[in-house]
Amino acid sequence: MLKQKENRGNKKKVHCCECYLYVCLFIFSFFLFPLSGNAQETLKKPKIGLVLSGGGAKGLAHIGVLKVIDSLGIKIDYIGGTSMGAIIGGLYASGYNAKQLDSIFTTIDIDALIQDYIPRSSKSFFEKRNDETYAFTLPFNKLKLGTPSALSKGMYNYNLLSQLTYHVRNISDFSKLPTPFFCMATNIENGEEVILDKGVLAQALVASGAIPSLFNPIEIDNKLLIDGGVKNNYPIENLKAAGADYIIGVDVQDELKTRKDLNGVTTILLQISNFSTLDKMQDKLKLTDIYIKPNINGFSVLSFDDGKKIITIGETEAKKQIQKLILLQNKEYKKPDLVNENKVLSIKEINFNETKNYTRAYLLGKLKLRSNSKINYSEFQKGIQNLTATQNFSSIKYHFDAENLNFELKENPVNTFLKFGLHYDDFFKSGALINITQKKIISKNDVFSVDLILGDNFRYDLNYLIDNGFYWSVGFNSSFVTFNKNISSDFGISQLFNSPDLRTINLDYSSLSNQFFIQTIFSKKFTISLGTEWQHLKMKTQNFSINNGIIENSDYLSFFGNITHDSFNKKYFPTKGWYVKSNFKTFVYSSDYSGNFDRFSIGKFDFGIAFSPLKKLSFLVQAEGGSKIGTNSSPYFDFVFGGYGFREVNNIKSFYGYNYLSILGNSYVKTSATVDHEFYRKNHVNFSYNAANIGNFIFNATQDWINRPSYSGFAFGYGYESFIGPIEIKYSWSPETGNNNLWFNLGFVF
Repeated sequence: MLKQKENRGNKKKVHCCECYLYVCLFIFSFFLFPLSGNAQETLKKPKIGLVLSGGGAKGLAHIGVLKVIDSLGIKIDYIGGTSMGAIIGGLYASGYNAKQLDSIFTTIDIDALIQDYIPRSSKSFFEKRNDETYAFTLPFNKLKLGTPSALSKGMYNYNLLSQLTYHVRNISDFSKLPTPFFCMATNIENGEEVILDKGVLAQALVASGAIPSLFNPIEIDNKLLIDGGVKNNYPIENLKAAGADYIIGVDVQDELKTRKDLNGVTTILLQISNFSTLDKMQDKLKLTDIYIKPNINGFSVLSFDDGKKIITIGETEAKKQIQKLILLQNKEYKKPDLVNENKVLSIKEINFNETKNYTRAYLLGKLKLRSNSKINYSEFQKGIQNLTATQNFSSIKYHFDAENLNFELKENPVNTFLKFGLHYDDFFKSGALINITQKKIISKNDVFSVDLILGDNFRYDLNYLIDNGFYWSVGFNSSFVTFNKNISSDFGISQLFNSPDLRTINLDYSSLSNQFFIQTIFSKKFTISLGTEWQHLKMKTQNFSINNGIIENSDYLSFFGNITHDSFNKKYFPTKGWYVKSNFKTFVYSSDYSGNFDRFSIGKFDFGIAFSPLKKLSFLVQAEGGSKIGTNSSPYFDFVFGGYGFREVNNIKSFYGYNYLSILGNSYVKTSATVDHEFYRKNHVNFSYNAANIGNFIFNATQDWINRPSYSGFAFGYGYESFIGPIEIKYSWSPETGNNNLWFNLGFVF
């Protein structure tokens, strides 16, 4: 009996051992051989999450890591990111692969990014003057000067990201993107972190990357949001909560900086932000399965110019983890190129939230959009830029809902601005400009601006415009210009030269002009203006005693028409675009101080084109002409040439090779060409040539105005694009006279 029990006991032990062996074989075969069925596959393959930290331009290293991930065929199941990590991760989640992201981000224009670049062609007269006259602008509200909330509103980023995410415009739940995604932002009012996983993808990405002091906060769902890195710059816990089992983390955060590196507002704010985020990193690292930290020392949040280097660093660092990454490889998977078909937009309806001060006609006029129309994306972006350029809105958000375009506009509460400028040239000499601009004085769409220029020659420029969008706009301009100059040409006053030994006279010149005009836009390109002008012209010299030295002291009434178009990308040192200016003015009345007035007209035409055959090398070619039509009365409106770098007044124009006000005629034709090389960022060297025929009625049948030019000149110069405007030095000479001149120009011309 005892033996039988012992045998039964041994059999039970053998049976247990066999069961244990079967279980081990089953487990071994489970990992050795792939099992069929969705449920079994889910058990086998962990969900891979990717967390990308913020870091500004340093976040471009994420693209290098993604290039390695794509090359191995690793399929990412969840993505969470902050700031630049959100932007890279969001675009990757929307369908772009790493190769495409490389192409997108290595062409970023850092100046456009920071300065909220708006093409010059999208700006009205007032908006162009703002960028090309004033060094800086301050808001002025309730008799108090303010400061901008940030360097940029972030509209350039938003427009770019809206275009890049247009293909997922109908997806409002980010978990439904090709790769589920979320990003982090910070509520600036209470300091709490905010998870953005629903809404408009472009808005979420811009909010997550709104670096304090650099970009304005973004309002989403009644929350005012800034960079998510302030609160959570490595959101791995949120990625775990989303369902990720195995996490790849890419960290481009800086370590704490020493005092020698804390040399700007942005770096100081980032340092403060890093205090809390770096303390949490030790716990976050424990949750990270593959940790990749590219060595981006020496780069800053704005080092976009070094984008290719940073991407390469990210790729190199990811390859150091290749043994771990290759375990996640799926040889059958390859992330395809995204075919982003967003060339033509079909817009059925255009919807605006209610605006207090701006009509629907005004908004549509600025956007140049109409309902039930088709438009390519570049034209749509120009419309957005037109609206942004008005500076009437502190926030412009838009999104597409099927074929409808929906706008959410927030009006700028500040309507008064103080602006300042500084200029020096060898003609008007020094000038300090103070401007006050006031919007909405009489009507919703109006703007009033007055420049006071104090210095060697007092001047002012006053402008008022009621901008009616598609409809005719109404405007008024008043300007006063005065200068004192020794001149060698007769300037139409040769009859007063009593002494043949008198080579030059000292001239006091002043012009007060008042214009009333209406204007509209033709063919979305050309601005057409029609108006009337009253002008008082006074010329005086101490070289003559006749009439107390007064040469001219008359009022003139004229009617005018202008056609203009200007698509230059920059007024100074343009590299692409073209312009055309055509003006016709007929003088119908004069108080006629000199007693020589007969009705006459003046027509002018000016054309120029800029192009860049090679990077950093550009050509500017110009041609212009003008003529008096009618009698040879009132020579004081004739064309007078010479000098460089000053504001043209009446028909006083620049010309290389000759001193100021040294060539005179009532008609002319002129050509010029400039070759410019930007040898270092914002630093230029250029060579210019101009030639002209200038005289009295040169277009008459008896005149051969196309023959060899009577006047020509060359100029060699250096220029620097500073925040107050161009700083230039020009050396000029003329082959006809052998004379040479050295001219200086400092700041925007006004």
